[in-house]
Amino acid sequence: MSPDRRSDDFASLFEAETQHKPAAKQAPLRLGERCRAQVIQVGKDAVFVEVLERGSGKRPEAYFQSIDLRGPDGVLSVKTGDVLEGTVVEVGGSGVRLGRSMGRARGLEALEQAHQAGVAIEGKVTGVNKGGLEVEVGGARAFCPLSQIERGFVADPQSFIGRSLQFIVTEVGEGGKRVVVSRRALLAQEAKHIAAQTLSSLQIGAAVRGSVTAVREFGAFVDLGGIEALLPNSELSHERGKKAQDVLAAGDIVEVLVREIQRDVPNKRGEPTTKITVSLKALACDPWEEVQRLAPVGKVARGTVTRFSDFGAFVQLAPGIEGLLHVSELGGKVAHPSAVLKVGEQINVVVRSVDAAARKLSLAPAPDGLAIGAEASGPNLVVGAVVSGVVDRIEQYGLFLQIDGTRGRLGRGLIPNAELGTARGADLRKLFPVGTPLTAKVLETGEGKLRLSVKAVKADEERADFDGYRATAAQEKLGTLGDLLRKRS
Repeated sequence: MSPDRRSDDFASLFEAETQHKPAAKQAPLRLGERCRAQVIQVGKDAVFVEVLERGSGKRPEAYFQSIDLRGPDGVLSVKTGDVLEGTVVEVGGSGVRLGRSMGRARGLEALEQAHQAGVAIEGKVTGVNKGGLEVEVGGARAFCPLSQIERGFVADPQSFIGRSLQFIVTEVGEGGKRVVVSRRALLAQEAKHIAAQTLSSLQIGAAVRGSVTAVREFGAFVDLGGIEALLPNSELSHERGKKAQDVLAAGDIVEVLVREIQRDVPNKRGEPTTKITVSLKALACDPWEEVQRLAPVGKVARGTVTRFSDFGAFVQLAPGIEGLLHVSELGGKVAHPSAVLKVGEQINVVVRSVDAAARKLSLAPAPDGLAIGAEASGPNLVVGAVVSGVVDRIEQYGLFLQIDGTRGRLGRGLIPNAELGTARGADLRKLFPVGTPLTAKVLETGEGKLRLSVKAVKADEERADFDGYRATAAQEKLGTLGDLLRKRS
């Protein structure tokens, strides 16, 4: 569409909007003047406004071209009653047009007006020199320093040649022979404006979409629309130990939940800033809500060793669900879990207990031969039962016996010195080295209270032998008496 035709169209729209209103004297609006205006009608190609804060009398009317108000996604989001900020970029037969910039400047006067008003103008990049870009603005040759092209580093200035861009005039001197412009300043203004709009609508607990701008060791930065938020590693996933570089890359589009908004936080230069923290895992399903299904108590499960502590190994049974395999479950001589396990190793375990509120699982090694999902009921340990096992650990106060068919603490019982049937002061390590098979009687049961006795087994055997001897002797005595009576008869 030609400029003349476009002006005619806007003139018709403007006349149609205002023809029903009585004529009134309007305060003159000057080219380059910045003003605030309230939307009175949203049309297809234009948004009509009334200029505010210009004293008494009728408010001057003006319009924006719709294209000037569309967002990066091309959507026109303004509505009747909204208050906008703009600059008078055209005063003529088509009415007063406001814009985010002055468009293409015409002559030195327009450049000076743009400079004084601090509004953007259009310029075409014609070349590149050592220090920056050569830009043609309104018939004048201007210079844009390399540091003022973008908000960040510019790797290839040549790529800007031939492009028509918006600039802020930062200097006009020597009668127009020296004109310096900045695109970075304009981008910063636009970013500040967009950030203010985003911040005004942002609420804690809201789910928003954003673009990952950078990935760091401690997390990632997400652009929510002109304002960046921090996505810490701790808010990435329900899985422990995840880092931003494991799951994200610059440019990724993510949906996050706003965790925290801190206003007026001083930065390194002491300037007030707004800090926003967001979460990715807050919008993901919490695996602990399904822990009874993912980690049923008493069942054999397959897990992966993720990390060690002095008191045990942590085993992941499902993403976000870890349990503790205590070092005492790994055998009597194991002082640290790393002696028998490796990070990343897959092992079979039994879930002994679940504390969903505290997000804790207690695990034990699974008995050999049981399939994943099988019930691991363990041995039927009742007081008086006689069991077999092997010596697992030797202490000054006695021996620990690992009962055959079991693994971990539930199947490990203490045989005190007094229940071994050995002489006082005997060297247990010589008499019962680790791995020695023994038979013992259950004296006491309970969580961590399994007590056994070798002496009781021997006593039972001796009692059985004695009872057998008595029965035999009695039978023999009865037989002898019968023989005597038969002889006498």
